[in-house]
Amino acid sequence: MQLCKIEAIIESILFTMGEAVELDKIADVIEQDKNTTKKIMNNLIDKYDSPDRGITIIEIDNAYQMCTKTEYYDYIRKVNNKAKNYVLTDVLLETLSIIAYKQPITKAEVEKIRGVSSVHCINKLIDYNLVCEKGRMDAPGRPIIFGTTQDFLRNFGFQSLKELPLIEEEKLSTIQIEAQEEVQKEFKTEEE
Repeated sequence: MQLCKIEAIIESILFTMGEAVELDKIADVIEQDKNTTKKIMNNLIDKYDSPDRGITIIEIDNAYQMCTKTEYYDYIRKVNNKAKNYVLTDVLLETLSIIAYKQPITKAEVEKIRGVSSVHCINKLIDYNLVCEKGRMDAPGRPIIFGTTQDFLRNFGFQSLKELPLIEEEKLSTIQIEAQEEVQKEFKTEEE
């Protein structure tokens, strides 16, 4: 099969699916091995990387998805009134960071780190499809465990969780202490 025909098949698959498609599935459909398919995908990514294109192909966790380039989102919003511009407050970003780095993690573990209730934050992150339930812990009460989604990777520009910036344990402890001190200050202010 000619390369242009293979690329057209891949484009049609990615466009139709609307979500990330695993490399294995693409390789099976185009009847190529994984390495060859990976090279074809990288070639397609380079083609769509052109500034005169409104769409791009991204890799997420060894899967590929066709997406609109972020710089055109406002134009899409004008056509589609349903498109929402989500706002991630500092509190939501803090909660999301904890989940991203500590996943799988329970609500109670998030709250222990933050020092405050996190029900609203976790629910809002689920609404934004950045966090989802990953199952239940094998412990009394079988608490729900949470983790990040492919949308999290896509929105923050990561191909996998391995690309999250490393945080030194010493800095992490310092951040946790500062957060607890901040909560204590706010608590004292409310009491007065």
